[in-house]
Amino acid sequence: MLELDRILLVEDNLNDVELTLVALEGSNLASKVDVVNDGAEALEYLFYLGNFANRESGNPVVIILDLKLPKVDGLEVLKQIKEEPKLHLIPVVILTSSNEETDILRGYKLGANSYVVKPLEFPLFVKAIKELGSFWAILNKVPFHH
Repeated sequence: MLELDRILLVEDNLNDVELTLVALEGSNLASKVDVVNDGAEALEYLFYLGNFANRESGNPVVIILDLKLPKVDGLEVLKQIKEEPKLHLIPVVILTSSNEETDILRGYKLGANSYVVKPLEFPLFVKAIKELGSFWAILNKVPFHH
């Protein structure tokens, strides 16, 4: 079987975390999904700080990022990812409940690769996650680097 890489899910809503994990696991899209629940934790994970200082090395193939996060909001996390040479090529998919034009515009200006508004209905949410996962974790090609 093809060895798939890990996805980083940055989401504070535990229901959405659970739904996303069910959708991703049900479609065998990643060998590992790492979950962090706020923006500060996301940055610690990506920069190998705090509790993540000794985490397994290597970047996720895609980051699924909520915008409305405690501690550090998603747009600030996105900004720091795209400003860091070791991280800026990682595709970042914003998955959020915000359909605000200003959030969409700011997300793309800061370098988001995709902006998806969370569907409210469970079957549509699962379908959206499966499609996101298959595109970004399997079909999309990124340059290989350490």
